Amino acid sequence: MQDSFPRVSIIILNWNGKDLLPSCLESLRRQTFRDFEIILVDNGSTDGSVPWVQQHFPGVRVCALERNLGFAGGNNVGIRQARGMFIALLNNDTESDVRWLEELMKALAAHPEAGFCASKLVFYHQRNLIDTAGDYFSIAGSAGKLGHLDQADKPEYNQLREVFGACAGAALYRKEMLDEIGLFDEDFFVSFEDVDLSFRAQLKGYKCLYVPTAIVRHRVHGTIQKNSPAYVYYGHRNLEYVYLKNMPGSLIVKYFLLHVLEEMIAFGFFLTQGRGLDFLKGKWDALRALPKLLDKRRQIQQSRSVSTEYIRTMMRRDWWSLKWARWRRLRDFAQVGEDVEVGSVLRGK
Repeated sequence: MQDSFPRVSIIILNWNGKDLLPSCLESLRRQTFRDFEIILVDNGSTDGSVPWVQQHFPGVRVCALERNLGFAGGNNVGIRQARGMFIALLNNDTESDVRWLEELMKALAAHPEAGFCASKLVFYHQRNLIDTAGDYFSIAGSAGKLGHLDQADKPEYNQLREVFGACAGAALYRKEMLDEIGLFDEDFFVSFEDVDLSFRAQLKGYKCLYVPTAIVRHRVHGTIQKNSPAYVYYGHRNLEYVYLKNMPGSLIVKYFLLHVLEEMIAFGFFLTQGRGLDFLKGKWDALRALPKLLDKRRQIQQSRSVSTEYIRTMMRRDWWSLKWARWRRLRDFAQVGEDVEVGSVLRGK
């Protein structure tokens, strides 16, 4: 790691993740690509994370926030402090392969048309299973992880290819792209802010590459519980934020009934899980935010540089088959040793 003008700034967001940090930071010490700095943004932890990092990893730049700014706000703080030409985001509940950063950098160097890259995330304790091989967005307005719970050695997950977006838990971005499209929308707080950023990048013509050789092992929601009231609320509020801000108007009209069907199915599921009110509150608050969302939408749509048809081709039309495939994999891998549950299928991420 170099002290000045690093090519890459790796930003790790932390909130009470002291027990997760040792393996995450140790894996970065072993990277074959060395020209980087590490910025740890601490979101108001109370578990002693900050002094522990300062003692055991003195080369890490620590930005200790007084309060939790969420995933979007916390990462934005780190990006603004970054000195690198490339921004790598890495969750604190991950362990990266020694060639992770090198492979991402090689991909961007070979593909100047790409503005960002998605890593191949596998489960920490079940490394033969995919957590995500890039993100998708569907014509129905749903978003999710490609390959979730599928076998990691399938040919489709071992080929460099273009995808809609990248999970920000392990991704690399050109700083110049972020300067143009803007950082994470802090109104999201947490959940789907990376899909929103990916959508804005696509609307400006930046492509996203899935790099199968950039491997990261993910403990999956090590610091947040899936299917909790907050998780359901933010997830479904923010998914509506993404849709209303970014979806081209003609596609909203064309696929409106599919969007309604998608929402009805999701609501029906969460109703059976005792989370129906959390789901509805998320949707209601999205409607309450409509004036602000429309202002953002106006700016985004006026500045976009690609056609509606291009965006349509980047979206998945087989949205229900994607969900059904994940249902089958959940049935086949009912016990994968991770925090995975059926709710992730309905929500997508």
